[in-house]
Amino acid sequence: MNQFVRVPALIGRTFSTSNRHLRNKVPEAQKLFQEDNGLPVHIKGGVGDVLLYRATMTLTIAGSCYSMYWLLVASMPHKKA
Repeated sequence: MNQFVRVPALIGRTFSTSNRHLRNKVPEAQKLFQEDNGLPVHIKGGVGDVLLYRATMTLTIAGSCYSMYWLLVASMPHKKA
């Protein structure tokens, strides 16, 4: 019976949030994103953000064009065979 009493205590210790060795990076990110350098906020993070932004815009425009093409194809009358 004694071993069943210890299990909740072990689980509580392994999933506790007392692990404080991580450094808080939020103030650094706030300085970066609040800096007035003329860049939009979605590309202030550097090259990775710029590439992600461009890939997103490319996929959005390509998907919109593809959808419009198929709407145009669907709106045309079918030829009777």
